[in-house]
Amino acid sequence: MTVHFIGAGPGAADLITVRGRDLLARCGVCLYPGSMTPTDLLAYCPREAILIDTANLALEAIVARMVGAHQDGKVVARLTSGDPSLYSAVAEQMRRLDVAGVPYEVVPGVPAFAASAAALKRELTVPEIGQSLVITRVQARSTKMPPGETLAGFAATGATLALHLAINHVERVAGELVPHYGADCPVAVVALASQPGETVVRGVLGDLPTLVRGAGMTRAATIFVGRVLAATNFPDSFLYSSARDRADQPESL
Repeated sequence: MTVHFIGAGPGAADLITVRGRDLLARCGVCLYPGSMTPTDLLAYCPREAILIDTANLALEAIVARMVGAHQDGKVVARLTSGDPSLYSAVAEQMRRLDVAGVPYEVVPGVPAFAASAAALKRELTVPEIGQSLVITRVQARSTKMPPGETLAGFAATGATLALHLAINHVERVAGELVPHYGADCPVAVVALASQPGETVVRGVLGDLPTLVRGAGMTRAATIFVGRVLAATNFPDSFLYSSARDRADQPESL
């Protein structure tokens, strides 16, 4: 059988992909991060499926459960929050499955930053204002950041930032970014995107700590920094321009 790494989406059970939902519906074993998986999502699993909360399991124990289920001939669903390509820790799991000779596939999911942008009702790439998005995090007790990947370095590009795992370090974030973006740069923070208790705050970078503390945000939040967040006076994109020659041309920006 195969291990399926499935992006569970940002929180709302109906934001999982149809493919992910269908795989859950026929799994024999489902491993899920208990602190981030809504019970409504697990309801897609068969009644007889074995459900394993990985919140308190170490990596080797998680891999052992997947390998064992595979050897027992069971379809294995390994849920990750958001999308497996971002901060999901699947790389080390896949590396160990390669060694064990266990096949796997990856099913994408809706990432938290996309659900947060939807909550803001904002496009993050606005013509002539911002065409690049940097997705990053801050260094805390987690794995070290690679050399050169610093907030100041990314800020120097002027690109829009989407910061994960930074909600408890907003003073530091503001202090490092203000010299590059300015205290008046628009910011927005979305906590618990798509979930009950979703909270949104908007303001400027200089007020970021006050905004976050005032809203009581402490977890599962994405911080956006960039001029696109408040842009109104910008040109229409070339995609649907009446001046564009559409004869035999593929869509492009």
